[in-house]
Amino acid sequence: MLNPWRLRMLALLDSLGTVRAVAETLHLSPSTVSQQLAVLEAETRSPLLERSGRRVRLTRTGIALARRGREILDRMAETEAELRALNDEPIGTVRLGVFQSAIHPLAVPAAARLTGSHPHLHVELVEAEPHESGPALRTGELDVVVTTTDFVEFPWSPDLEIVPLGVDPVVLVLPAGHSLARRRVVDLAACAGELWACDRPGSYMDELTRRLCRESGFEPQVACRFGNYLLTLQHVEAGRSVALLPALAVTAGHAVVTRELTTPVQRNVAIVRRRGTALRAAVDAVVEALLDHPDIPALAAPGPHR
Repeated sequence: MLNPWRLRMLALLDSLGTVRAVAETLHLSPSTVSQQLAVLEAETRSPLLERSGRRVRLTRTGIALARRGREILDRMAETEAELRALNDEPIGTVRLGVFQSAIHPLAVPAAARLTGSHPHLHVELVEAEPHESGPALRTGELDVVVTTTDFVEFPWSPDLEIVPLGVDPVVLVLPAGHSLARRRVVDLAACAGELWACDRPGSYMDELTRRLCRESGFEPQVACRFGNYLLTLQHVEAGRSVALLPALAVTAGHAVVTRELTTPVQRNVAIVRRRGTALRAAVDAVVEALLDHPDIPALAAPGPHR
């Protein structure tokens, strides 16, 4: 009889690549993970792992079992949810990963509506930027995410279902009174001499800012890096930098102005879930609540998906 807990370890090893990463995800020691994977090998009477230097990697048998194991785990969780369901009412906990600018205008209201309509369904909100949410969805740490499908560094494989949600323009954020604020639209090349507030290295907005500046003929001189848009807006407001931000991130109450770029840039916002996800009824309810959102000025109708 296969042990579901050990199957999850094997599936995580296939996704994360190292025993240490699996141990950190499950809050266990690497030795415990190694011991349990050795037990799984004994249970299956098959070689699942092989050493490569100081690391281990999955054999062809291990890869096959890990990927079939994900299907088994999803089916088990779905069956448990069905057995617990009350008159087909969506129940259980759905972990919803959302990038920070969509948390308050989109995710919080959706979770509040679900509390009233589905009292046995609990939505756990997790801040997850695009470079974090895709991998977390694939490993099962998140059940559904709101992200941008424009983050090309993450491969959107066929096992992920993408539901377009809207289009969020990227705008130039300037301190109030900045000379460029007199223009209706701004050519980014005019900002070559500015100091820039950027996101963390490797994040979607950092990569986008660098790419757009380079396409305009200059390398941005970074004054600060914040993973929090409130801090970015405060830095721009103080006259210490300019920034490129999604329009959703520019909240009221800051002495900043936003301007469109001469070559418009937008990010395609979408809801993404695993096609074989467990808790299908619960995840469906969350997706429907996100789609049925009140008007959000910065989020236009869905654009074409790439």
